Amino acid sequence: MPSTMEDVTTKTEAVEIDPKTVLALNKSAAIDEKKISTEVEPKTADTETKKEDSGCDKTEEEKKEKCDQVEPIKEEEIPVETEPKTGVTFPVKLQDGKLLKAVGLRKKSMLGIGLKIYGFGIYADNEKMKELMQSKIGNKAPSKPTKEMYQMVIDSDFGMMVLLVIVFSGLSMSMVRKNFDEGLGAAIKKLTGGKNEELTKKIMGEASDDIKLTSGSVIEISRLPGFVLQTKVMGEIVSKVESELLCRAYIYMYLGEDPFDKEAKDKFGTSMLSMF
Repeated sequence: MPSTMEDVTTKTEAVEIDPKTVLALNKSAAIDEKKISTEVEPKTADTETKKEDSGCDKTEEEKKEKCDQVEPIKEEEIPVETEPKTGVTFPVKLQDGKLLKAVGLRKKSMLGIGLKIYGFGIYADNEKMKELMQSKIGNKAPSKPTKEMYQMVIDSDFGMMVLLVIVFSGLSMSMVRKNFDEGLGAAIKKLTGGKNEELTKKIMGEASDDIKLTSGSVIEISRLPGFVLQTKVMGEIVSKVESELLCRAYIYMYLGEDPFDKEAKDKFGTSMLSMF
């Protein structure tokens, strides 16, 4: 029997998330650009003819117009932030403009041992959140994040996304679904005082229970304007549910009274204060 938590939690390699595709990067499959750039096309009669027809033997002015090399446009390098307990890195900005507000870890207790399930990053539409805060509170920042500030974020419908990166090997969709059903059920009960099992089961939609989520698998759950909760599993949309209560309950799991990761909630609170 294992004697420590580390003996039973998965030892994960560092996972880096691509800000464009929001998928884990596979470094081993990267193209060797140096090799490609140094390969020389064999000379043929056709290539010699093309060189003559290219205009490079014309006047200096024509050469300048036609023969100058164009510098390739360099893509912006997006900085990343590392979730320290898992080593998962999250881009600080997504392609759609949402900014990273906090990173954290979802743990699940089993037989008294806390297992690391997934690292997560909380993203938000910065301008919309700033407008909300300043319209409700004014331009003067409170001394510390208040319960009312968190509740404003939970109850609003500006764009947010929680990016989940699995770190526990052998996780199935049925296990993930059960985990979310329990979390959402508890959040809905906190918000309304009652249960709504039919609503909680919609978040994973038609995702097959046979899907195996290996370490590095990515799940994106987004709150879209208009109180729509959209779920993607490894880039594929598996559900899109319009429900104000479901959106509120989902964000509540991360920013409510009993969050999945208290440090992540506190960091999100600090980001709210920085907007004033």
